[in-house]
Amino acid sequence: MPGLSQDHGCKTGPRSGHSPEASSAPRTATDAGKTVGRVRIADNPPTAEQRFLLDYARHNAAVGEDIRYLWCEDANQATLPAEDFWIFDSRIVALLHFDDEDTMLGIELITEPAQIVRYAIVRDAAMHHAVPYGRFAAQVAASE
Repeated sequence: MPGLSQDHGCKTGPRSGHSPEASSAPRTATDAGKTVGRVRIADNPPTAEQRFLLDYARHNAAVGEDIRYLWCEDANQATLPAEDFWIFDSRIVALLHFDDEDTMLGIELITEPAQIVRYAIVRDAAMHHAVPYGRFAAQVAASE
């Protein structure tokens, strides 16, 4: 899968900016027949920044990205590790490192096959427990 992330940790702010180039990447990948998806972990209730990301997710969902959400407590109950990562083509993991203020410190590229499999298992568990973007957005809207 070219870009599958688990935005984890129940953080209070968005971890990455959004640009037209970033939102065109899912369409390019899905047009090429690849799968693009992510799981986002949200506080309950979501922070203002998480609500922004939830609203913005409609753009990526509209071009074929499978965006799913988990409440923080559900991620903790599923014992998912607090790691933020992307898996590219089932061959490379980009593990993102942040400090306590959510400033990105760097990206570690992992190519060792056994570690790739471990991250794929975490990804699959997160996808299993998460709900699709549309259903999550409806849950959040209903709770307002």
